[in-house]
Amino acid sequence: MNEKKIKLAGTEEVRDFVREAGKCDFDIDISYNRVIIDAKSFLGVLSLDLNRELTVKYGGHDMNFENVLSKYATA
Repeated sequence: MNEKKIKLAGTEEVRDFVREAGKCDFDIDISYNRVIIDAKSFLGVLSLDLNRELTVKYGGHDMNFENVLSKYATA
C-alpha cells in the first residue's frame, strides 16, 4: 500500500485529482484524522477539510495518477 501526503486548495484541484483517481483500476482512499473517503468521489473529497494536509493511500501504480500526486504533494 502506497501513501502520500497532499494538499488541495480548491474545487478545481479537487476536480483534477478525482478525475485522475477515477481513471485508475485500483482502490484509492483519501483521509484526514479518522475520516476515510473514496478518492474517486468528488463530493466525498470536497467534504474533507481542504485547509488540512490529506493522506492518500492506494494499492496500484498509474503514472498519470503519480504525476497528479506529485503536483499536490506536501514536503
